[in-house]
Amino acid sequence: MQGPKTLLEYEDNWVTAMGAWFPGERVVFRGKDLFHELKDLGWMALLLYGITGRILSEKQVKLFEGLWKFSTSYPDPRLWNNRIAALAGTTRSTAALAIGAATAVSEASIYGNRIMHRAMDFFLRIKPQVDKGVDLVKLIEAEIKQYKIIGGYGRPIIHQDERIEPVMALAKKLGFADGSYIKLAFAVEEILSKERGLRMNIGAVLAALAADQGFSRYEFYQYIILCFSGGMFPCYIDTQAKPEGSFFPLRCDKIQYEGKKRRIWNT
Repeated sequence: MQGPKTLLEYEDNWVTAMGAWFPGERVVFRGKDLFHELKDLGWMALLLYGITGRILSEKQVKLFEGLWKFSTSYPDPRLWNNRIAALAGTTRSTAALAIGAATAVSEASIYGNRIMHRAMDFFLRIKPQVDKGVDLVKLIEAEIKQYKIIGGYGRPIIHQDERIEPVMALAKKLGFADGSYIKLAFAVEEILSKERGLRMNIGAVLAALAADQGFSRYEFYQYIILCFSGGMFPCYIDTQAKPEGSFFPLRCDKIQYEGKKRRIWNT
């Protein structure tokens, strides 16, 4: 919907097709009545409708629920974003601040959302060229030459990603395992594995499956923002139930300091 073009036109006026609350009466959610037309939608279905403007099928919703469950719901406080939630619990911060801060750092460039977004961007850029017959090996080489990495390939600590098997089993069960983008993702892995010893990680799988369902880069990015929260809450609850400050404490004598000796500051 085209809105006003100057700030003056926005004063006391907001033009939107997203929705509105009519106190004591109804709620409009992307042009539909939340209490009547959307009353049978589950939470994930409503979230995806809010992001995409499309009401997805039951199988699609199960797919996207499963992607969150299998790929990001790790209640391990050693993981970078879960550690923030755990630290908040051990300092007796609130759950809202804990989850908010942990979600913010989930946009990590090396491990988190940005890598998945880069994987989606990569697939959407190269597939039209592959469809025209451009050599995939050359596209991969050009990508690495320009950006140094390809999002969704390679993994710290270990090469194997234990999440891919259950996610692809779910996709196969729902009939989504043979899409053109997921096939492209595995084709890229085959080349990178032979040439550079790089295996695919779950980021590439999530991006490819979402692309096969017609998600844009931005829709996919918004969908994955909250995807780690399933593992965050247990980490916060766990440390909050333990003594304050007990999350991975470290004695001073364990620190191997090799800098200057203690100095006296003149005030």
